[in-house]
Amino acid sequence: MSEESNKPVYDLYERPPFLTWFGLSLQHLFSMFGATVLVPLLVGLNPGVALFSSGIGTLIHILITRGRIPAYMGSSFAFIIPMTSLLKTVGYPAVAQGVISVGIVYLVVALVVTFTGTAWINAIFPPAVVGPVIMVIGLSLAGAAATSATQLNGHYDLKVFAVALVTLLATIAFNMFLRGFLGLLPVLLGIIFGYLMALAVGLVDLSVVNQAQWFQMPKFESFLDERGFVFYPAAVLSMAPLALVTLSEHLGHLMVLSKITGHDFFENPGLKRTLTGDGAASIAAGLVGGPAVTSYGENIGVMQLSRVYSVWVIGGAAFLAVIFSFVGKLSALISTIPGAVTGGVGFMLYGVIAAAGLQVIVDNKIDYSKKRNLMIAAPILVIGIGNFHLQLSNQVDFSGVALATVLGIILNLVLPKVAASEIE
Repeated sequence: MSEESNKPVYDLYERPPFLTWFGLSLQHLFSMFGATVLVPLLVGLNPGVALFSSGIGTLIHILITRGRIPAYMGSSFAFIIPMTSLLKTVGYPAVAQGVISVGIVYLVVALVVTFTGTAWINAIFPPAVVGPVIMVIGLSLAGAAATSATQLNGHYDLKVFAVALVTLLATIAFNMFLRGFLGLLPVLLGIIFGYLMALAVGLVDLSVVNQAQWFQMPKFESFLDERGFVFYPAAVLSMAPLALVTLSEHLGHLMVLSKITGHDFFENPGLKRTLTGDGAASIAAGLVGGPAVTSYGENIGVMQLSRVYSVWVIGGAAFLAVIFSFVGKLSALISTIPGAVTGGVGFMLYGVIAAAGLQVIVDNKIDYSKKRNLMIAAPILVIGIGNFHLQLSNQVDFSGVALATVLGIILNLVLPKVAASEIE
């Protein structure tokens, strides 16, 4: 790949013209909307609040990182089980305390990084580990995309398959053949094209749009109940440990962003600021009634495809999310985008993240004829993609991505540089 072909269209600090800016931000909003709203729907929280907290959380993250990293903060799937249990048995004040505790864990880790520095990152995350981990981050989502792209109400549906395939092919075509302004919006255009086809074959239910109000205040919640502040230690104990899962995802996403943008975010703005930004975003979400948030792979995939890395664009998407959380009909319209469309686009978005990991391997000339490199990469890929997860209880479940990352770090630290059979 030539330097010219890999040159960003808009780099980190470049602000596009207004209409271009709006279109690019809308593309990011559409890409993350489905997952961000799905989490509160599964848990029983208000989707409007989740949209609001994702936007506010992203703006807080941008502020804390001084506008130097294009990361969008959306609802995290890692906390669905404990949040659902707490909401049913205790109520939202317990959920809020759990979400806030997750943010506090991030702040504590950020404080540790402030005193220890980041030199240890290069030691535990060499290219032989980074490449496979980045691939896993993308490919671990392949199953979810495939399910969305083939099933309707839990059953295989040929119409869903057809819409997903057409959405994917349209996104590929828009990415390859469009130029200028439209060439920057292949994902948004692919979603619109797929949505129109889904509408034509009867996969879209517009009744929720008709029922929604134009202005609709999100149902904000409080960490206080009718008795005032009551501490729920079980909420903290069930959710705070899971921050270790999203912390590993945070490091992985930071590595992906550093790779595709060409900027070392571990150095500038620094890991302590990115962790603080993530933690503050979750605390803000807990204070208004939203789920814990984390950086989103969907938006990283959009950046990789469009080569638009502008923080202004991410900030614009966050601002639109806040506005849309109060516009009932717009939120309802976006929520009608079927899984067939998001799954079809997901094939592309998750795949380009995996390709970024492959590029790390190629660029650093990782030699897999050497047993050490092979013994590190093989279990990372299979454990992460296969979701070989560690479930300690009904509420504490470490994902395959988290386990793969930790195992990769350990193997890199303990394995000898050369296998015994390779020593002459």
